[in-house]
Amino acid sequence: MDERYIRNLGALTEEECLRLRGKKVFVAGCGGLGGHLTEMLLRLGVGAIVVADGDVFEASNLNRQLLSEPALLGVSKAEAAARRAERVNSDVAFTAIKVFLDENNVGGAIRGCDAVMDALDSIPARKLLAEACGRAGIPLIHGAICGWVAQAGISMPGDGLMETLYPAGASVSDKSSLAMTPALCAAMQTALCIRLLTGRPVETGTLYYFDLLNMEFEQLFSPVL
Repeated sequence: MDERYIRNLGALTEEECLRLRGKKVFVAGCGGLGGHLTEMLLRLGVGAIVVADGDVFEASNLNRQLLSEPALLGVSKAEAAARRAERVNSDVAFTAIKVFLDENNVGGAIRGCDAVMDALDSIPARKLLAEACGRAGIPLIHGAICGWVAQAGISMPGDGLMETLYPAGASVSDKSSLAMTPALCAAMQTALCIRLLTGRPVETGTLYYFDLLNMEFEQLFSPVL
């Protein structure tokens, strides 16, 4: 076994580590959530990672986005993710797509993936991604943040999670984000993803909600629509 993964043993079995090497994960977005998600997946040894983001870094990203730094302002977020991947774990088959997801490209982007990570900050984009995952039968690991609050959960077709979270007309007014919140959310998403990919028991249609300000945790179940 590759020495870089030795410290994964105990928490994961060697068989599970090897299983991760054969998995492919799509990360939608390379910003606050996406940067942390990519970092964790790389270090855990997921064999293939595809990221997509059409945005570039701006100064307002510097307070929380792992991949951002002053020297990279104006640089493609997807390109920065690819550079980071090469430095962190060049054994991973890493593909960076410099596009915003839309109806024309989302299906092709997620094709062949074992799981899709939601690191988006737009409700319409999230719905688009969830619908594409539903059609393809691919698990969607949702994540979202606001200020001190993070939420995550696995959505599968028919479990009602995304429809409950984002009904018609839903909008976001508060876009505040602190440095620790996306890190926590990405950790929750990654834990769910790794459990799923290694064949461990997971619950779909369940939302895990953490309030860092009050240190409160809730587990919420969505109705099946």
